[in-house]
Amino acid sequence: MKNLMLVLVVSCLISCNQKKENDNMKAATEENVDANYESYGQEISPKGTFSSSVMLEKYESLRGGDTINVKFDTKINSVCQNKGCWMVLELPGVDDVMVKFENYGFFVPKDAMGKDVIVRGKAFIEETTVEEQRHYAEDAGKSIDEVMAISEPEKKFGFIADGVLIKK
Repeated sequence: MKNLMLVLVVSCLISCNQKKENDNMKAATEENVDANYESYGQEISPKGTFSSSVMLEKYESLRGGDTINVKFDTKINSVCQNKGCWMVLELPGVDDVMVKFENYGFFVPKDAMGKDVIVRGKAFIEETTVEEQRHYAEDAGKSIDEVMAISEPEKKFGFIADGVLIKK
C-alpha cells in the first residue's frame, strides 16, 4: 500500500512539473509574439495565418454579399494619414484590400506603410462610391486633381478587421 501511495505521489509531482514547463513554454511563446509585433484591436496570434496569395484565391471565390472569417498576412500599402482609421493591404497582382476596423474601435499608426501585417476579421467584396473614393484619396494626401479624377464607382476587396498585428 505504501508503494502504491509513493507511486501516486511521484506521478502527481511529475505531472505537475510537466504542466508547469508547458505553461512556461506557452508564456515564452506569447512574449516572443509580443516582442515581434504591435497588437491593435482584439488580441490575435500569428498562428494559422494564410498567405496573401491564398487570400487572393479566397477573394476570387467570393460573390457579392458573401463574407468569410479569415486571418492573413501581407504588407501595408497605405494608411489613413488623418487618424489611422483605415489601411490598404497588398495582394499579389491585383487591386489591394481596403481594411477598416470593427466598430471604428481602434486605429493603427499613421507611419505603418510598408510594414508586414497580420489581420483577422471578415473578408468581402464591396462597391465603393465615388464620394467614398474621393474621401479616401483626400485622407491619403492625394492632390485635388487626383481626387477630382475619380468619377466611377469601384468594386474592391473589403475587410473588417477585429485584430491586427504589425511587425516591429
